[in-house]
Amino acid sequence: MYHEGHRELQDRFDSRALADRLDDALRHDRFTDSDKAFIEASPFFFLATADDEGRPDCSFKGGLPGFARVIDPDLMVWPDYDGNGMFRSLGNIRVNPAVGLLFLRLGERPGRIRVNGLAEVVFEDPLMESFPGAQLLIRLKPTDIFPNCPRYIPHLEMVAPSVYAPKADTPPVEPAWKDSDTFRDVVPPRRR
Repeated sequence: MYHEGHRELQDRFDSRALADRLDDALRHDRFTDSDKAFIEASPFFFLATADDEGRPDCSFKGGLPGFARVIDPDLMVWPDYDGNGMFRSLGNIRVNPAVGLLFLRLGERPGRIRVNGLAEVVFEDPLMESFPGAQLLIRLKPTDIFPNCPRYIPHLEMVAPSVYAPKADTPPVEPAWKDSDTFRDVVPPRRR
């Protein structure tokens, strides 16, 4: 799990043994029931991607709890919803499938879990119907799953889900910026 850059800093701060123990004790490559529960309770995560030249990008992905799902111990799926049309993350996945996801739990019992793996953008998938508002799905095969120390997560409370999070049998709420003079003429029609 560690390359020479990691090892150099671990040696400088005398943490190689700790890093190795964390790897041995916590890292795994298949989702556990606990991982599944944590991920499926999350209303958001952060997605790190890089293009084919290694230039990074990080995106916020959100929805109602359960929008990211562990389907099998070696498969996680989440939908892509209508957005700004730039497709930065998904375009990166098309040329470089290596991704990193960070899930956070806020509140009195903060927590976090990292998921690294190989992702694929899928346009036709039988699971699509079970994700209201999905325009496509992302399928992820994990390579490294590990909990991370939550001590620096501030105590924040989730007040309400986003009004934009897709819901079954509910018309989508359009953001005001898409109807502004600057963008109205170039916003594509919503796919249903």
